[in-house]
Amino acid sequence: MASGRNAVTMSDGEIEQFLTDNMKVQIATIGPDGTPHLTTLFYVLEDGMVAFWTYGRSQKVVNLRRDPRITCLIEDGEDYFELRGVTIQGKARLVEEYDDIRALGARVAKRMAGDVDLGEFGDEIVEKQARKRVGIVVEPIKVASWDHHKMAGPPGSNKTEEA
Repeated sequence: MASGRNAVTMSDGEIEQFLTDNMKVQIATIGPDGTPHLTTLFYVLEDGMVAFWTYGRSQKVVNLRRDPRITCLIEDGEDYFELRGVTIQGKARLVEEYDDIRALGARVAKRMAGDVDLGEFGDEIVEKQARKRVGIVVEPIKVASWDHHKMAGPPGSNKTEEA
């Protein structure tokens, strides 16, 4: 039986399912003075990679143009034995072709709306927004995961974390 860090690490399949099931990502870019710049966005998976769109003049895009390093955190859970998450350190690839931005934005918007068809009105909004936005695909370099469900014993067992 695995112990410590290995005991809570997710398998590749568990990571893929976790990323599919969640839709908000916290991202950190590096500000001009080296300070992390954090924000939360909605995302989709593009070929298994986290992808999102944001305003082209946003601080995160300014930061990524200067330094493409990015860290992402997708997490959930309320109490200690429910905590799960994936951290992705990687390189941001900017998507700047209008049709590609529009397609990515449409996927993000549809996901935010509960995967329902956005209709003509929604399509018009995405088309207008795409002119102001940039897509970002996170090319992973290092991935870490944890799932504290794996530490919890059977229901009612009162198992606590081992040191």
